[in-house]
Amino acid sequence: MSKVVEGLRYSEDHEWVKVEDGTAVVGISDFAQKELGDITYADLPGEGDEFGAGEEFGALESVKASSELLCPVSGTVVAVNTELEDAPEKINEDPYGAWIIKVRMNDPAELDSLMDAQAESATITLYT
Repeated sequence: MSKVVEGLRYSEDHEWVKVEDGTAVVGISDFAQKELGDITYADLPGEGDEFGAGEEFGALESVKASSELLCPVSGTVVAVNTELEDAPEKINEDPYGAWIIKVRMNDPAELDSLMDAQAESATITLYT
């Protein structure tokens, strides 16, 4: 069973969001990294890039597939976890510790459209 962390918000594409001081910290869920398998490459955006909610901000490649990363909230990228460029496997090792980007949100109310941990668990159950 995939691990789901309480207190985070989740997109339908299994990106997670943790809010820290008005900034959205974004990564992928345990379910998503398990579906991908061993991640071998992370295509990341740059600081200052702007994305709308649901827009592609990068991609992860694995031995199984390539998967687009979709920004769960709209805003401006204020930090990128550049460690993932050289060690993308950190996402497999700790998907909730290996954040991908931090976004200064345009509209924090967008978080209300994301799932809580209970809804994410129910969604995962549909796939397994």
